[in-house]
Amino acid sequence: MEIKIQAIHFEATEKLEQFIEKKVSKLTKFNDEIGRVEVSLKVVKPETAMNKEAALKVVLPGTELFAQEICNTFEEAIDKTVESLLRQASKYKEKQKNR
Repeated sequence: MEIKIQAIHFEATEKLEQFIEKKVSKLTKFNDEIGRVEVSLKVVKPETAMNKEAALKVVLPGTELFAQEICNTFEEAIDKTVESLLRQASKYKEKQKNR
């Protein structure tokens, strides 16, 4: 699984990148066919609270899963998007079994 991290208008720290890789690796539990995960991090409005946006796109054979969250910290946003993607991945896997 390839993980591509893009930080828009700021430089992501090594610690943040390691956190993202650790959390995203949980997605392989539900589907080991994941080819690529694209992570996009952005500071929305720097002067306000709830300004860290994380968007994750998971590329599977034949489909893509997407989740996006805006929170106070990137870590919190990543947690929520990974939880959302885990739900999406399990639903997708169930649909594939029923075919």
